[in-house]
Amino acid sequence: MVEYFYISLFAIVAIVVAGVLLALSTILGPRNPSPQKLLPYECGIVPTEEAKGRYPVRFATIAMLFIIFDIEVVFMYPWAVALGELKLFGLVEMVIFIVILAIAYVYVWGRGGLEWD
Repeated sequence: MVEYFYISLFAIVAIVVAGVLLALSTILGPRNPSPQKLLPYECGIVPTEEAKGRYPVRFATIAMLFIIFDIEVVFMYPWAVALGELKLFGLVEMVIFIVILAIAYVYVWGRGGLEWD
């Protein structure tokens, strides 16, 4: 129970310090807005038109698939480190994991989820 007290104390101190620093920067920070500083800024050029549209849904889908498969691959590193202790059981478990991952990859590929067109 003592461990939770120290963790809670640390969290409270961190929140208080962050709040105090934000308040001090608001109070003590310089405020000298000029018309030039209040202009919208985009790469040094004042924007003359609206944005040219949105990202296609395909881009977001491929990005999410990349993150999902990338995170799954990260789980292989601890397994590789502990393979000597896990022996055959660990090998079988990782083969099952890779097969499930391969089935998901083939499914996404078959549905056209990796096509960029």
